[in-house]
Amino acid sequence: MHPAQAIPAPLPKAPSPPVQAPAAPPAPQPIAPFRVGQAVDHRKTNDLLPGLAESLARGPLRMDAGTFGRMRKGKLRPDARIDLHGMTLAEAHPALQSFILGSRAKGRRLVLVITGKGRVNDDLAPMPARAGRLRHDVPRWLMLPPLAGAVLQVAPAHQRHGGEGALYVYLRA
Repeated sequence: MHPAQAIPAPLPKAPSPPVQAPAAPPAPQPIAPFRVGQAVDHRKTNDLLPGLAESLARGPLRMDAGTFGRMRKGKLRPDARIDLHGMTLAEAHPALQSFILGSRAKGRRLVLVITGKGRVNDDLAPMPARAGRLRHDVPRWLMLPPLAGAVLQVAPAHQRHGGEGALYVYLRA
């Protein structure tokens, strides 16, 4: 090393902020007394995920309110229907896409998509699982491209058209 080359002096350290003691955890909420046999409020739910009908109802209304009301009451007759229950996810997805896009091309407005209610899981698994993969995946597929551009509204079907095991899909004009 040459004497002409000087080693730069280290930069002074910035003063560190004073260390504060960790905040005390919040005081636990008192538990209301409970006695066996007392009335329970069944309006509350312990489900972490909302049900299918509830999650569809939370979505915005994109169609005429009067037509939507008649559709939900089962007073509108679907122009076409597809029955997906019994299919695997790999079979159902392309079949649904073909049906929805073909129906829109033919000028249909209201179609019925039958997913089935799903098989009830009778075995006691360590973690609860929702039954009916098609029933829960089909509404999501309808809101993703390429179907999102063709679909105006999705709603659970009336009992006369399949109830919990079917969906009304109202297509764009």
